[in-house]
Parts: sequence; C-alpha cells; structure tokens
Amino acid sequence: MKTVTEFPRKVVEFPDMGIVMPDGCRLSARVWMPDDASDDPVPAILEHLPYRKRDSTIFRDQLTHPYFAGHGYASIRVDMRGNGDSEGLMDDEYSEQELQDACDVIAWAAAQPWCNGKVGMMGISWGGFNCLQTAAKQPPALKAVISLCSTVDRYADDIHYKGGCLLIENFGWASTMLSYSSRPPDPLLAGDNRWRDLWLTRLENQPFLAPLWLRHQHRDAYWKRGSICEDYSAIKAAVLSIGGWHDGYRNTISHLAANIEAPVKGIVGPWIHKYPHYAAPKPAIGFLQEALRWWDRWLKGIDTGVEADPAYRAYVMDSVRPARWHPERPGRWVAESVWPSPEIETREIELIPEGAKAAIVASPQSCGLAGGEYFPFTFGPELPGDQRPDDALSVCFDQPVLTEAIDIVGAPEVLVRVSSDRPQANIAIRLCDVHPDGASELMSYGVLNLTHRNSHEFPEALVPGETVSARVVLDQCAYRVPSGHRLRIAVSNAYWPMIWPSPEPVRLDLSAATLKLPLRPLAQRDEVTFPPPEAAAPWATETVRAANSERHVDRDEKTGIVTLSIVDDFGEVRDLEHGLANGSIASETWAIHPDNPLSASGKTHWTQTLSRNGWSVRTETSAEMRSDAQSFMVSARIEAYEGEKLVFERSFEEKIPRALL
Repeated sequence: MKTVTEFPRKVVEFPDMGIVMPDGCRLSARVWMPDDASDDPVPAILEHLPYRKRDSTIFRDQLTHPYFAGHGYASIRVDMRGNGDSEGLMDDEYSEQELQDACDVIAWAAAQPWCNGKVGMMGISWGGFNCLQTAAKQPPALKAVISLCSTVDRYADDIHYKGGCLLIENFGWASTMLSYSSRPPDPLLAGDNRWRDLWLTRLENQPFLAPLWLRHQHRDAYWKRGSICEDYSAIKAAVLSIGGWHDGYRNTISHLAANIEAPVKGIVGPWIHKYPHYAAPKPAIGFLQEALRWWDRWLKGIDTGVEADPAYRAYVMDSVRPARWHPERPGRWVAESVWPSPEIETREIELIPEGAKAAIVASPQSCGLAGGEYFPFTFGPELPGDQRPDDALSVCFDQPVLTEAIDIVGAPEVLVRVSSDRPQANIAIRLCDVHPDGASELMSYGVLNLTHRNSHEFPEALVPGETVSARVVLDQCAYRVPSGHRLRIAVSNAYWPMIWPSPEPVRLDLSAATLKLPLRPLAQRDEVTFPPPEAAAPWATETVRAANSERHVDRDEKTGIVTLSIVDDFGEVRDLEHGLANGSIASETWAIHPDNPLSASGKTHWTQTLSRNGWSVRTETSAEMRSDAQSFMVSARIEAYEGEKLVFERSFEEKIPRALL
C-alpha cells in the first residue's frame, strides 16, 4: 500500500468537533477538511459508528479520512450516541434514534460554511448497514453512499437468523457489543470532572442485546424496519456496494446491483471483513481512488466515468489447498455490464436418481467445526478448513471428475424433497471443490430452518413423516473449479457452531435434490483492473503487547464433549500523539456432545483496557448461552474498574421460549 503524504489540498484536523442534536445530545466528531474549505466549500463524507474513533477504528480512519480531505472533502467520523466520546445512550443497533442522528448530522454538515451542501455517507459492517438505512430515509443533502460488508435483510442475511436458523453470532455479537460499549469517553475530551459520570450512566443503561434479538425469532416488524429489501425504491442516492468472498456479507452486492433503481455498482473481491485497500486475502485494490471516482461524480458533478463502469465486478478465485488462512488468492477479475447477467447460465444436476432410495441425513451435532467464522476478521485462522471432517458426518453427492474447468459465479441453489421425524429441523448444504487427492475446499454454503420453507414470517411446523419441498439458497460465490477436480454437495442437519442446534436429534429422509449451478463462460484474463492501493500516513503507535489469535478443537474422550476454544488477543498499542493506550482480549468456547443438541453451550469473555499517565480503566464482560427443549437461557455480566477498584457491576439473566427454532 502506497502512503500518500502530499495531497492536492492541505488538510486540517479537528479531533473533537461537537455536533449538537435537536434533543441537546452532543455527538463527538473527528473531522478532516481542506484548510481553505471556508473559502472554497467542499462536499462532506460521513461515517457514523459505535466503534470509538479515538482508539478502536483509528487505524483505518487514519488511512482513509485524511486522504479524502486532501482531495477536497470534509471527512467526518462520528461516535454514535452512547459510545466513544459522545453523550447519550444507545439501546439497540440501527435504532430510529441512530438513523435520525445520522440524518441530523447530514443536515448539520450541509449547512456549514465549509460545505457545498452535498453529503456522502460510507461505512463497513455497522456503518455499511446504517448508511443504506439512512439513505432509505432520503435526507435531502445525501447524494451518494459507499456501503461495504453490509446487508439488505436484517433478519435472514445478518448475524441473527440466516435462513431462519439461529446463528451463534446472534449471541456472540451481543456479547461483543456489551464489551465495546462498556468503555468510557477519553478524559482529555470529556473532562476530568465529567468522564466518570458519563461512563457510569452509560454502564447503568448498557443493554445486553441477545435477549431482545431472541424475542424476535421470526421475521416480524422488528426486523423489517431497516431491511432495505422491504422497499429498494426508497433509496435515491447513488450506491457503490463492496464486499468480499471470505466475509459473511457476500450476498448484498448482488442484491443491490439487481434491485436498486438509483445509480448502483457492485464490487466483490477475495477479502475478509475489511476495507479493500488493506484487506486480505490479496489482491487488495485502490479502494480510496475508486471511492474518489464515486464521490467526485455524485458530490462534485465531475464526469469520472463511473456510470459506464460494469454493473458488477467480481474476483473469480482459483482453486487452492484448504487452509485456515490464505494470505492471497490467485484468480482474475470479471465484469458484467448488467446484473443479473444474461451470460450466466444455470446448469441443473439431479443428485438423487429418480426411483432411488431416500438418503438418510442424521448428522452428529458436532458437524460443522470445519466451517470457520461467520465473518473472518483477524487475518488469522478463521477461514473454513479442509471440509473432509464435516463431509464424513454428512451425506455427500460427488459429481464426476471435471474434464474441463468451470467458473461458478452467482448463488447456487438446491431444491429438495425431504421429510423429518421431528416438527422442527434444520438443513445445511455445502458446495465443495474436491481435489484429486480428496482435499475438500468450501466454495459456498446455505442453511435453512425447514419450518421456514414457505415463510420466515409465518413458519409452519413439520409433520413428522410428511414429505415437503424446500429451496436452499447458498451464498454468492465466484470460483473456478479446475479440470481434474470434482464437485461435492454435502448435506447435514447440523452445522455447529455456525447455527444453534434443533431441540431434538433429527432424521431427515432426502428423497430428491436438484443442484442449480450458475455457470459463466470461462474468463481468460482480467476483464477489469484496479489501481494499486493508496492511503494516507498510517496511525503512529507503539506496541505494548503484540496481537495473537488461536483456535483449538478438543474432544473429551471420557464425556464425549467437543469444544471449540477461541482466543483473540487484539494486542495493546499506545497512540504517540495523545498518549492513550488501549488493549483488548476476547475468548469464546463453544461446546456440544455429538449425540445431544441440548448440551450446546456458548461462553464469551472480553477484557478492555484504557490507560494514560497513571490513569487506567478496565472492563470485564462475560456471557453464556444454553437451551433446553422449550427455552433459550442467556446471561451476562459487566464489571468496571478504575485502576484496581471495582466501581460498577451488573448482571443480566433471561429465559426466552423457543418458537420453532
């Protein structure tokens, strides 16, 4: 990545610009802009997050926002209310208050003397979600959006209920946010006599969101609000959607490119859950240059050619040996002028011959441990590994060895006819690339709660023994399977710990299955290119403790319990400008007995530290989730320390009935 230190316009930074909301709540913003913006007004770009601009996202902020400012923009990074250095309280993700605050910040920015009245909004993950949701509210000054690693469906394509199945990330992410939002504002900004009061008020009102999300197990009004797929036409701003094949949010780019009526373009690379100018697996791209083309066209009216860009640009990954981490993925960029593309044809493959005996699917509850993380994040061992351990616990339909390579581009589907011996059952289907020596690489997967086969809003219990039809849509992918390899479709009724298990062991009888495979003519070379990555000067820090990530799977031969243990030590660094040191360590354990779905448990623990010149605070948060046949049980705890003194403690505990889950 090339570091840029000289820009067309000189940059000035405001580290704590207060933006007062209509209700009097002060939001803290870090703002970069050209030093002559008051004489020559510029468009504004907003990123609105709960992740703490002072110490949490500062690494990426420092690369990105000064770069935009140096090219003629006021780049605004706001801490959401109840987080970081902002006042107020947060009660949920993507709340009406959060979105209204974003609209109010946009209106505030547009009215400033240094702004030309036009605003863009961008973000990745939470910021990618809320910029789309804000755009749907149509604030007048918002003209363009760049949304990365986001979703159009808060229920079925987020960390909550993929395919109507309960993702363990529903609990895991609630635990993460409990920790993230437990930290205080920086006393240098909030004031020595004020930061503690703000912190304690925040802690007293801090939500543990897992029970709230578990109370909405079906696709009700709670999830429809903020789901862009409910009304794509509500978005009038121009949208650039970007994602990665190794991220959990790989479907959104296709959905937006196919459905947005406003100007829209999509880019999907080989990346994990990161901005693409520093993402991996490589190749990274010049994301900031690409973003400037978008901003210049829609916020400055400059003809940059973005309207003539292909509707959908995707990186077709070559086959590689399975590994928990890939520093790079060989492949090539392809381009489609319209999306969906008429160049992509669907090949149907019958997996079960007519008249053949039904396949019995009755997987051990521990099937799925090779699946990797829902959204890999740490540049560590989080990707899917060799699928053979899970394949051995699944029903596999191996296809003939390929005599020529194929490019799979799109969302594979499997249509099934299936009966269950229980009223609730899940099905997981994986599409794998099997090497000549048997190594199995995951290309895509899909899961479905079969009680949701007709509707996520109005699920229907299965009648034991009755055969039903269902459509399982696998995630979007772009993958070249070479000659000499074969396709494997692996079917299981457990996928731990990606999804929470059914309340009872289940047997599925699979009597028919049809794979619908999206095939694109074989790409011969890169059909588009991107410039190499550029960025502003990186964050100046010293390392106090190096980062490290570990994953272990253990089987207790006495009890039979299988446990996945995860430790992500994000390290500790000190800011060389303002002196704040911040550190973070997370641990998770996911345990289950292969024969007993009710043995499933998840536990998390987070430690967050902040310190400067003898001042230090620490928060310890822990959470646990279990279930019986009727209910989910979740609990959590916060402990906050000033120095070594415990200054706050709070516990949460709730039991929520299961509803066909």
